[in-house]
Amino acid sequence: MYKTEEEFLKAYNPDDYEKLSLTTDILICSVSSEEEENYRKLSKKYFSILLVKRDNYPFKDKWCLPGGFVGIDEELEDAPKRILAAETNLHDIYLEQLYTYGGVNRDPRMRVISTSYIALVDKNRLKDKLADNASWFNATVLEDENEIHITLDNGKEIIPLVIKKTLKDQTTDRYKYTVVKNDDLAFDHALVIATGISRLKNKVGYTDIVFNMMPEYFTLGELQQVYEVILGKKLLDPAFRRIIANKVEKTKKVRNTGGHRPSYLFKYKNK
Repeated sequence: MYKTEEEFLKAYNPDDYEKLSLTTDILICSVSSEEEENYRKLSKKYFSILLVKRDNYPFKDKWCLPGGFVGIDEELEDAPKRILAAETNLHDIYLEQLYTYGGVNRDPRMRVISTSYIALVDKNRLKDKLADNASWFNATVLEDENEIHITLDNGKEIIPLVIKKTLKDQTTDRYKYTVVKNDDLAFDHALVIATGISRLKNKVGYTDIVFNMMPEYFTLGELQQVYEVILGKKLLDPAFRRIIANKVEKTKKVRNTGGHRPSYLFKYKNK
């Protein structure tokens, strides 16, 4: 036994320990509008996820979330910012840690642990031009008690995903996710997407995270659409107004839509 820390450090040999690598993966989400020809209707909004196409092995030519290895001398929170800039050409995006994935066989090269991050953005306000290998995919999510069905579509390719849900802890409503169908996404990124969407649905109810997806000024109808797209369900107006009552403030600005009475614009209180 060692009597002092100096003795231990002098005898310590890092080669006596098995090695593993650390990566980070970034789930970037946005809610965007499709122009509506009928001016009496709000433009339909879509939940979308940013993917990049891999240009080398493993999983060459497969889509994946932006990600990469954390440098040996790099702070963990700095890695996703660097990787995001390199792989997608996006900068200065607020990221928060999502989950850590450590499946033994999640990477065919070696034992790799990944710490994932999630970001919400209004992609229409991004100033950076996307890298050529990056693409936004509209995500359609159908969920029941047992499975989550996710369809990703960028207008050229469609990626269907099916993830099984198994309740782990009834007191905290925590689920284990298992991929049932995935032919097009690399690594275990189908799990990252499913976990991120579930986390986002929960956070919408008790945080202001949704306002990262909103422009500076918006109508209440537009804001309600964003909540409904994320939650995957219609909200009754009174319930929605209670959710956002203390989060927004009415401005003197109005938007003229042609056939309607002008709509007042609101803004996030803490901007």
